[in-house]
Amino acid sequence: MSEPAPPASVVPAPPPTGYRGPVLLYDGECGLCDYLVRMLLKRDCAARLRFASLQGVYGQVALRAQGLPPKDFDSLVFLPAGLAGAPLLRSDGALAALEALGGGHAVLARIGRKAPVAIRDFGYRIVARTRYAIFGRHRPSPLPKPDWAERFIA
Repeated sequence: MSEPAPPASVVPAPPPTGYRGPVLLYDGECGLCDYLVRMLLKRDCAARLRFASLQGVYGQVALRAQGLPPKDFDSLVFLPAGLAGAPLLRSDGALAALEALGGGHAVLARIGRKAPVAIRDFGYRIVARTRYAIFGRHRPSPLPKPDWAERFIA
């Protein structure tokens, strides 16, 4: 059973941003997710992707706007066009983020999509359930490149 949405006066407005490109929502407390985000930042030379924690203001607004449970942090959520885009979840979200990088990454994503969604998501759910035990919780640390901070939406 999902939680009822709070009254409109309690739901924060999305942060002011003119960015309409892809946004990856991730579990901000997950060590594996932090590693994945840093890997994407490093490989996204064209700065196509933006990132937001599922637990943050933007993440919570986006989850509610998409009709997704605001307390479920077990899935990456890829929004192809920011708040205006239909969400891609679990393995589809991860592959879409990889594809957004372009080049060889996009080729790998297309190859990954050849596997049936049920099989991909089964593996995704196993990793999601065990990620804290294997990779631990995220411990905030400085970003290797200070300009990467501009790619995060609070």
